[in-house]
Amino acid sequence: MGKRRKSRVLTLQLLYQYEIRKEPPRKLLREFWKERKGLDKDIRSFAESIFIGTVEQIEKIDELISELSLNWKLSRISMIDKNILRSAIYEICFREDIPQKVTVDEAIELAKQYSGDDAGSFINGILDSLLKDRERYMGKFSLI
Repeated sequence: MGKRRKSRVLTLQLLYQYEIRKEPPRKLLREFWKERKGLDKDIRSFAESIFIGTVEQIEKIDELISELSLNWKLSRISMIDKNILRSAIYEICFREDIPQKVTVDEAIELAKQYSGDDAGSFINGILDSLLKDRERYMGKFSLI
């Protein structure tokens, strides 16, 4: 598993904890890294940047997920799928240094590995809809 994939797995774990524990992100990070000493600094740095960025934009990202997920309320989306979508949408909308296709592929792989059988298709459908009309969504949700 490559460094970025490991970082995305860690980001997913952090977002999951954030959603359950409702504690400040920096506190979660301190506790999280204590349990993972010796982790490659590039893996840690990338995971932390995606986690913090996602949390900072979570309200806008959740609005966007609600708009994109036709016939699905945010509360009905599994916590794993929702957090995969959150981090992927953060990467697509706020990180120009990461190719969008890579982000989508990584999100689908995470869904296949950590979620249900149909999760990869669901994640792909949501992210594909975003990419097809990215500029409209970016403006509508003030993601620029």
